[in-house]
Amino acid sequence: MKWVIIESYSMPYEAQIAKSLLTSQGIPATIENEHTINMYWFYSNALGGVKVLVPEDYLERAKFIISNDYSADVEEKFSLQKEKCPSCGGLNLLAHTQGRRTAFIFLILIGLPISRYKHGMKCQDCGYFY
Repeated sequence: MKWVIIESYSMPYEAQIAKSLLTSQGIPATIENEHTINMYWFYSNALGGVKVLVPEDYLERAKFIISNDYSADVEEKFSLQKEKCPSCGGLNLLAHTQGRRTAFIFLILIGLPISRYKHGMKCQDCGYFY
């Protein structure tokens, strides 16, 4: 059985993800140069990266699996953002500290950050802070 390179990655974790994807689909896969690049990551370009190899019989099917983008499926199934703005229901939320600017001005003027501030979330759509 002849093994062929299907893809080359800069970092070992990328190759592990590809190998896991292939093996989950029943395609045998192995990784080359993983431990060398784990120890000496700056050799990655010189060695041609971390290579994922599959048997030649599985080459076309493996290329098809690797070329597909599964990020939309992952985002749909494991949506990380479930929190919505209580005011408008928007999803465009950012961590925000209210009163930070006032504390900074006091720090510059008198050397003490005298101000009340609160940590929370701010909706970028409607400006609501909670």
